[in-house]
Amino acid sequence: MKTVKLSFFSIFLLSATLAGAQSYAFKVLANKGANEVKSGTEAWQPIRTGATLKSDDELKLSDNSYIGLVHANGKPVELKQPGSYKVADLAAKVGGSSTVLGKYTDFIMSNNSAEAKKNRLSATGAVHRGEATAITIKLPENPSVYNSAKTVITWEANKVEGPYIVVINDMFGEQLAKLETNESAIQIDLDDAKFAGQNAVVLEVYSKTDPTKKSAEKMIKKLTPAERVALKTSIDEVAKDITEETAINKIILAQLYEEKKLPIDAIAAYEAAIKLAPEVQEYKDMYEDYLIRAGIKR
Repeated sequence: MKTVKLSFFSIFLLSATLAGAQSYAFKVLANKGANEVKSGTEAWQPIRTGATLKSDDELKLSDNSYIGLVHANGKPVELKQPGSYKVADLAAKVGGSSTVLGKYTDFIMSNNSAEAKKNRLSATGAVHRGEATAITIKLPENPSVYNSAKTVITWEANKVEGPYIVVINDMFGEQLAKLETNESAIQIDLDDAKFAGQNAVVLEVYSKTDPTKKSAEKMIKKLTPAERVALKTSIDEVAKDITEETAINKIILAQLYEEKKLPIDAIAAYEAAIKLAPEVQEYKDMYEDYLIRAGIKR
């Protein structure tokens, strides 16, 4: 008899858990502007990041606003156009069953919570420059890159204005390429013939007007064919659900690359997200938090 009671109790707990898991349609990942939400006949209320939205809720976006939503199955939705939106209609457009996106969006949501931010600030203290150099390349030591044809390198220049010179050498110090840019970032095609046969390259950035103002050297490793094959299946499984060029999709890609220990690709995804939605502070905060987690900033 005792076993039967436990079985019924277990079923009850499972049913309650499933009901709780399905009690919302979306969570608010990012919010910018005087946006509001209304539940049923209740009055309009300001929406907040981290809030959950039910199917019978309605959203109202003001001018020049933005909302990034994550569906219960993990799929993202980005809203930019002012107007009213019924949550049920948004959920119907998402469709589909639960996807592998869920674990990445869950991490992003938990890492962006007020409590998580408070704990992180307490643990890390003030952020300061990690290198005593005029220019700091935003990379940890010896990173690998997955999207080698679109290798994005970014840096911070402490009172050093462009143009900048980017020198790429082989492991023996022989120059392979020398590039110039006015921006604090550059995209390099490591699949280009000039880098053929190189398992790794070494980069250095310096000021064109004052070459003494430069960065430390940073090595970038190219994945072996076997390493690429091992990563491709899991990366493609996520990427197929976030093909649109939206900021929220780039944020999810950044988390995917972080999990795979691909900081160059993660940073490129964060930078792309901020370019697509420069007014959304949450995405800038997420990027800053990642740089701290990765040990690039301390």
